[in-house]
Amino acid sequence: MTPTIPRSDIDLWSEEVIQAPYAAYRELRDLGPAVWLERYQVYAVTRYDDVYEALHDHDAFASGAGVALNERLNQKMKGSALVSDPPYHDHVRGVMGGPLTPKALRAHREDFQRLADDLIDRLLERGDFDAVVDFAQLFPLSVVPDLLGWPTEGRENFLAWASAGFNALGPMNERAEADIPVLAGMWAFMAEIVQPGRLRAGSWGDDLVAAAQAGTVSKQLLPALIGDYLVPSLDTTVSSLTSAMLLLGRHPEQWRAVREDPALIPNALNEVIRLETPIRALARTVTRDRELSGTVLPAGSRALIVYASANRDERHWDEPETFDVTRANANTHVGFGHGIHGCVGQGLARLEGHALLTALAEKVETIDVGQPEYRVHNTIRAITTLPATLKAST
Repeated sequence: MTPTIPRSDIDLWSEEVIQAPYAAYRELRDLGPAVWLERYQVYAVTRYDDVYEALHDHDAFASGAGVALNERLNQKMKGSALVSDPPYHDHVRGVMGGPLTPKALRAHREDFQRLADDLIDRLLERGDFDAVVDFAQLFPLSVVPDLLGWPTEGRENFLAWASAGFNALGPMNERAEADIPVLAGMWAFMAEIVQPGRLRAGSWGDDLVAAAQAGTVSKQLLPALIGDYLVPSLDTTVSSLTSAMLLLGRHPEQWRAVREDPALIPNALNEVIRLETPIRALARTVTRDRELSGTVLPAGSRALIVYASANRDERHWDEPETFDVTRANANTHVGFGHGIHGCVGQGLARLEGHALLTALAEKVETIDVGQPEYRVHNTIRAITTLPATLKAST
């Protein structure tokens, strides 16, 4: 006999839960492998093993009908790498993924490290600073626009566009509605910027335009594909970098371990992403009756894949609430997704994070942080402001 799927009135998009979500995630995990959220007509999948399994079965948990919890954005994003299924997904991801391969990204390593060193030197001279604006936002904004070949115009809107794009991935609540005009402005600008000659020759964006001119991808989809480069490269990275500063500042013994053994830097970044996962959740469409840990999700339903819950699941992690840069399985987190829809830009995010943590480890003895202020956002675990002070190594 198939078990009855439990129901919950937890509102994952209430202001209270967004700002302090982890108790709600634990309650949902304890209820079962999948929980029906009546308010949003979606099954929440919150346990690690079930999330991992769903992410690796892209046939049963499809993305082509959309990953947002509202049809307005799902329709707008159709044909992007995020909102597509094989074989088209494999094709378009292959076109976009060239500059994001490990080999291609290695060519930027020295430049990124130089920029990171310069930034930390400036912050040490400055004394007090905001870890969001002066650190986590500043670094991606200093590298991503140039990689895309973006002209000077429009750069001032990048952060607002990225925030709006992720906000609209949730339900069409008042937060998403408020950002629709921002997205409309972004889409209009994207349609103009993908005209031949607008993006710097040889840049990632220009190469994508050239592929459309050659017929490799549809010209009509260019704005969405450029958005696939731009939007995920900012808010998620900003979230991770801010969380890194917060966690390393709050846990000086962990920061000491990183300074004493910089080889821990990749693992430390993984642990940050596990504990404070940037993207809370994205949706999938269940294409056939699909069993998860004895519970059957019916064909035609929607499943919310809650990455941030999976990354704290007691069934997978020892002491999941503890920040431990030496955690042996930190690299098994699903903070970048997994399977064929794993974040195409995660290599870029890692390159940025590793460069900054390397500069910090070489130059900074102590990190002092104040009280963070969290942003109420539908999709991103985001801090609005975080006072910080760095003390130079002697």
